[in-house]
Amino acid sequence: MSGLILSIESSCDDSSIALTEIQTKKIIFHQKISQEKEHSAFGGVVPELASRLHAELLPQILEKTQSYLKDLKAIAVTTQPGLNITLLEGLMMAKTLAYALNLPLIGVNHLKGHLYSLFLEKDSIFPLGVLLVSGGHSMLFEARSFTEMKIVARSIDDSFGESFDKVSKMLGLGYPGGPIVESYAKNGNDLAFSFPLPLKSKKQFAFSFSGLKNAVRLEIEKSKTKTMDLERFKADICASFQRVAVEHLCQKCNIFLQQNQQQDKQCQWKHFAIVGGASANCLLREKIAKLCEDYALILLLSPLEYCSDNAAMIGRVAIESYMQKEFDDFNLQAIPKMQTF
Repeated sequence: MSGLILSIESSCDDSSIALTEIQTKKIIFHQKISQEKEHSAFGGVVPELASRLHAELLPQILEKTQSYLKDLKAIAVTTQPGLNITLLEGLMMAKTLAYALNLPLIGVNHLKGHLYSLFLEKDSIFPLGVLLVSGGHSMLFEARSFTEMKIVARSIDDSFGESFDKVSKMLGLGYPGGPIVESYAKNGNDLAFSFPLPLKSKKQFAFSFSGLKNAVRLEIEKSKTKTMDLERFKADICASFQRVAVEHLCQKCNIFLQQNQQQDKQCQWKHFAIVGGASANCLLREKIAKLCEDYALILLLSPLEYCSDNAAMIGRVAIESYMQKEFDDFNLQAIPKMQTF
């Protein structure tokens, strides 16, 4: 077996460790323990609780990798963006391992990790356009190489995934909101409510979900004075909200794809991807697939099990850093807000 990279992910509420073979890119080991059950009672992630759980769960997972420690060539860890208090749990473990085993340390941007979730156990494809949607981020960017990535649009307020969480919380449906709202939407009428399309009349090339979220809130407030089938109401709200949220993303993606076609032929990309935890939404995948078909683009999707935060995608990025000998020293810090890819 060629050398391995051990990678650690703790940017939010998923504790995860993976082992990836450098030469073949094969995932030798991967485990993720979700904290959703513990946070669901609070309707969202509680940073202090998440940090305590990482401190408990990460060592449990690490113990299962002991037989591979002799084959390690580097330690990789998510350092940005994320919750500072949870990033630190993974970073302290990574520094300890790197020091004790005398191995190089690799800090990884977990948004770049989401991009590389497309390329698990395979070679990367560049250039490509990317829609990244998660609980903390919504953005469009061009990726021309491992080191050349340009953000062209991002959310000015809530993210796509965050808006699902908030709608679910307003309806009393639980956390995480993405799969719950999507499930309710399957049984609802998506034209029952005419929610406004965000930024419809604005020239600003960005995403925004706060206005849509507020429109949902107002309808929920109105419903409290009416007698109705509550389950039907919830389903219709979810379906109507999801339709508009996805339409908003598709409208901006359409502009992005038009811009790509207007570039010189040698600069145009032939692949488009959706990545991030919220990219698991079936309606979004369906609508973006149709959009890619219209523009004769090949759609790339991450495997559903690797859409949300995980250490395997961190390990895949780390292979690229290792091959280019891009290592970090022990002054490596956690960076809660993303600065650059």
